[in-house]
Amino acid sequence: MMGAERRSSAMTEAEKKLTAYHEAGHAITALKVAVADPLHKATIIPRGRALGMVMQLPEGDRYSMSYKWMVSRLVIMMGGRVAEELTFGKENITSGASSDIEQATKLARAMVTQWGFSDVLGQVAYGENQQEVFLGHSVSQSKNVSEATAQKIDVEVRRLIDEAYQEARQILTDHHDGFVAIAEGLLEYETLTGEEIKALLRGEKPARDLGDDSTPSRGSAVPSTGTKKDEPKGGEPEAGLEPQPH
Repeated sequence: MMGAERRSSAMTEAEKKLTAYHEAGHAITALKVAVADPLHKATIIPRGRALGMVMQLPEGDRYSMSYKWMVSRLVIMMGGRVAEELTFGKENITSGASSDIEQATKLARAMVTQWGFSDVLGQVAYGENQQEVFLGHSVSQSKNVSEATAQKIDVEVRRLIDEAYQEARQILTDHHDGFVAIAEGLLEYETLTGEEIKALLRGEKPARDLGDDSTPSRGSAVPSTGTKKDEPKGGEPEAGLEPQPH
């Protein structure tokens, strides 16, 4: 589901370190937000188009999502970018969070326009303004919302993401030592299970009884977030948060 490992992918030490801290930001927020699916695995081994990713597995089928769960998802999505900023400085943040930002924007916009989670806009479903092209020449525009309403939607989407960013920043600040421990563990072991990450937070080293630094067997999982390499535009970005997957 995540794509084949690309161990032959040449990552510089700087890229590897940045990826480890980025994924550690996702991992620590996934453990500290109000509501989240259990943390299954974190890795900095490139898979598909992602340099690294954090995976969460739901405990059962989900047929609806609560407001608290969605807000927590936004916080987790922002965790990677916040981790880069706190660790390397704002001037050194990268485009690795592009998929996280895109998915957070889609989720926040759906919360506002489809699911009635904005007190400003109320319990109303708002469609997107669309352009229709006929014969490749004439263009007609179908407006489902007024310009004033569209501006309110943009403001509410921005508010949800900004609040998630600030909460992620608070979590990483309050749990800085644990965040660093996860990042250093990823640099050393490359892949950590959810239980190994919790052990690191308790100050315990992962117990690897395979005779070397081989990673535990990998089961199927839903990828939650990923650090992506820059790519030419044209393809769909790899899902990073599910129902997502990240």
